[in-house]
Amino acid sequence: MIKTRFTELVGVEHPIVQGGMQWVGRAELVAAVANAGALGLITALTQPTPEDLTKEIARCRDLTDKPFGVNLTILPAIKPPPYAEYRQAIIEAGIKIVETAGNKPQDHVTAFKKHGIKVIHKCTSVRHALSAERMGVDAISIDGFECAGHPGEDDTPGLILIPAAANKVKIPMIASGGFGDGRGLVAALALGAEGINMGTRFMCTKESPIHQLVKERIVANDERETELIFRTMRNTSRVAKNAISTKVVAMEKEGARFEDVRELVAGARGKMVYASGDADEGIWSAGQVQGLIHDIPTCAELVSRIVRDAEAIIASRLGGMMSGAQRQAAE
Repeated sequence: MIKTRFTELVGVEHPIVQGGMQWVGRAELVAAVANAGALGLITALTQPTPEDLTKEIARCRDLTDKPFGVNLTILPAIKPPPYAEYRQAIIEAGIKIVETAGNKPQDHVTAFKKHGIKVIHKCTSVRHALSAERMGVDAISIDGFECAGHPGEDDTPGLILIPAAANKVKIPMIASGGFGDGRGLVAALALGAEGINMGTRFMCTKESPIHQLVKERIVANDERETELIFRTMRNTSRVAKNAISTKVVAMEKEGARFEDVRELVAGARGKMVYASGDADEGIWSAGQVQGLIHDIPTCAELVSRIVRDAEAIIASRLGGMMSGAQRQAAE
């Protein structure tokens, strides 16, 4: 059993988190992750209304009695969702763990903390992590450049970002971007994190509520099968490489503005990918960790395997590299 400050903070067995993912973070996946001893997160904005979020939380509680949380991502939009109403739905539902992401969430953090809710904030830089720490969040999820979704604009990979953040951040921190197996968990711990956050890897599980053909596409893909769109707009997003993303990148090189690609990148089209299994229907998020994904296990099988492999690496491979005297000195 690997215990860290993070597992103690949120009350889970294993230092593994299923990150909030649009259209994917639904009750059936979250409950399966929770039942496996890890932390699952319902994605609030996947639900069309705050009332629907309340129902989804109740549905998850019917499927598990283990701790789980909710992700609330705050992003700029022409017509933003009613964030305050989603926040209130989370509070009234009695959720005790929230992952925030996106724009500076001070108002949300303050409100959640008043109700004893533990807040994990997702960041892509050390400066943003320190800002979130000052805001009063309880933990940081630090996202390296390898991650799916928004990796920020600094292009700093996890191998540098995680220890750089660990040098300065005092609260518990989990590492995100490129994690999918026991080797990654051990590496994250060695770099100073207290656990890992996985998105793409949990997409490719039996309980993940996306089409089987998309899961098979992830298994077939290697680490090169992603694109970085919106680079020219300073709103970089890492997505699966397909006909649409390749077209968007080409249009950006020709000077396209967001209005020119809006129809191609519409969220409704991305949602249809997961529903229909047509991986070229729209834009959908996937990280470079695709190159490490070779099967579609249950969440229980995946979590158990990651922890078992991590423990074996720590006990045998790393321990075996030290002489008896060195082991005694380390102990």
